[in-house]
Amino acid sequence: MLKYLIEKEFRQLLRNPFLPRLILMFPLMVLLFLPLAANFEVKNINMTLVDNDHSSYSRQLRQKILSSGYFRLTEISSNYSQALKTIESDKADLILEIPPGFEEDLIREQTAQLMISVNAVNGTKGAFGSSYLSRIINDFNMSIITELALIKDIRMVPSFQIISQYRFNPYLRYPVFMVPALMVMLLTMICGFLPALNIVGEKEKGTMEQMNVTPVKKPTLILSKLIPYWIIGFIVLTLSFGISRIFYDLKPAGNIFTIYLFAFIFILAISGFGLVISNYANTLQQAMFMMFFFVITFIFMSGLYTPVRSMPEWAQILSIFVPLKYMIEVLRMVYLKGSGFADLMVELFFLVGFAVFFNLWAVVSYKKVN
Repeated sequence: MLKYLIEKEFRQLLRNPFLPRLILMFPLMVLLFLPLAANFEVKNINMTLVDNDHSSYSRQLRQKILSSGYFRLTEISSNYSQALKTIESDKADLILEIPPGFEEDLIREQTAQLMISVNAVNGTKGAFGSSYLSRIINDFNMSIITELALIKDIRMVPSFQIISQYRFNPYLRYPVFMVPALMVMLLTMICGFLPALNIVGEKEKGTMEQMNVTPVKKPTLILSKLIPYWIIGFIVLTLSFGISRIFYDLKPAGNIFTIYLFAFIFILAISGFGLVISNYANTLQQAMFMMFFFVITFIFMSGLYTPVRSMPEWAQILSIFVPLKYMIEVLRMVYLKGSGFADLMVELFFLVGFAVFFNLWAVVSYKKVN
């Protein structure tokens, strides 16, 4: 009986020409464009320069700032008042003013002052921009000190240097952080939305009433709705692996079969959640609004964009009940850190709990007369 029910589900799926295209194109569009659009790395910071020194050191500093790739020189102003107008008209994000005698002070006094004025209307861009510029100026300062010490044959005062090493993402590429989480979002959208809409669509067409009078048991019927989306979920996940490897040169540092095992449990949980929604929705519109509400909440509470540990304490408590949080942690840990099955026991416990809870709820809440 289960075999024929699954066959019926696939025939019904393929009868709609839009759904197979959606399943194939959705991962491609999400993984190609979202990691580039949803990028919290700040670049293309517009800078106005006020160079009152016009020396070789001021030109070197300007070149070093522009070669970093974070800044764009929008205007060179003759004085600070003129430069301030570029901030007020939103043509610049910050102003760097180099005072007269900048090079002379560096050589004679081994110290000089610069002024950075930041447009803080966009607080994030202002904070990152001033931080980037300060680091570049400090690096330039150290290179000048070293150069002067060599020229004058001065024994440098003992000092220390901080060399940062970034583990798991050495080049701080934002897609490396985002792509594994977006795979989880894809599984949620396809394996959560489609079962809910499928069953509610059958309710509206009247085919579920025909199923209700058959001798098929409730667990068998629920299982027949879940198995096709397991298969679809694995297809989507495999496509996502290929896209991330081809376009981002990103491959799992750990065992890929660990991801498939956890994906199996996660798809079971999120599909069961979709079936629960379908049991309480009578129209497609109701199902879409209910799923949209919960999925958007899950996405923002899962740590996809904002780390859970950075959230307020009440939000961290609520995130315990979000299945996406644990699957995102699994993908990031396996992809970036190479974590094994033994490192993911907490995530396994919660995902299995969600899968059992939602599917039992789906079976109990499904109203079938036979």
